[in-house]
Amino acid sequence: MIGIIGVGDMGLAMCGHMVARGGFDVIAYDIDPDRLAAAAAGGAATASGLPEIAQKADIFIACLRTDDQMEAVAEELVTHGKPGQLIVVTGTHSLEFMQRLAGIVKPKDIRLIDAPVVFGAQGARDGNLLSLCGGDAAEVERARQVMMSYSRGVEHVGPLGAGQLAKTCNNLLHWIHCVANFEALAIAKRYGVDAQRMREVLLKCPGDNGTLRRWDSTRFTWQEKDMDFAIDLAQNGGLVLPLTGQVDQLIKTMTAADVSALLYESECNYLGRRVAPLSQADGGLETTATAR
Repeated sequence: MIGIIGVGDMGLAMCGHMVARGGFDVIAYDIDPDRLAAAAAGGAATASGLPEIAQKADIFIACLRTDDQMEAVAEELVTHGKPGQLIVVTGTHSLEFMQRLAGIVKPKDIRLIDAPVVFGAQGARDGNLLSLCGGDAAEVERARQVMMSYSRGVEHVGPLGAGQLAKTCNNLLHWIHCVANFEALAIAKRYGVDAQRMREVLLKCPGDNGTLRRWDSTRFTWQEKDMDFAIDLAQNGGLVLPLTGQVDQLIKTMTAADVSALLYESECNYLGRRVAPLSQADGGLETTATAR
């Protein structure tokens, strides 16, 4: 039996795919009874608490937001679980935290891999996430079919923590693209070309990027946490990454509403300054009907 701990926005969708697509017997646990009811409606059994799920499942998919939540769950599984069980950590955590987690579960011989996912809430709903895995290769293979029920692919990157490293590298590129996309389209807007039309054109050009394609769904929820991880890795590794440092500051000023205004409104703001089309007399392009 597969246990899933945490059935929020991501975990609930993943739970549903494990049941419907994977055909697994799934038992779910969450502190929110409404979330548990939703998991049950999707075909999962529900646990009354962590002791029950620890006794019934062989593999645990942990979909938790914070280090404190994940650590508390690991300690409960060590207390009530059995040797040989496997925890799959799908949340985003630091390399140091993964090592601390490994120290917690090792005395009980509970196995551990990190398998954070990319492509966000929409990917979870579509069952089209990508699982980035770190840990022993045999344990990754053991959980592969479970992860494939909600993923487009399972990538084993390296030892424990390597999945988290890959997630941070991906997130860094995503936020770099957000800043670069905004500045590029701000130029278009300033000179009188509709920013959404320019976006459509750029999607056909070498400057295309995945963030630009999915920009309407970027929620700007975790950019500060993501960039903190990237900055910490740079500092701990003795790396000088000036672009990363600049993006760390710039992305903290940006919201989904800013992107929406850039793409779909007559003007927007960037770094506290108004961005609106120049008049033709001031150097803007001649105003015409939007080209297609």
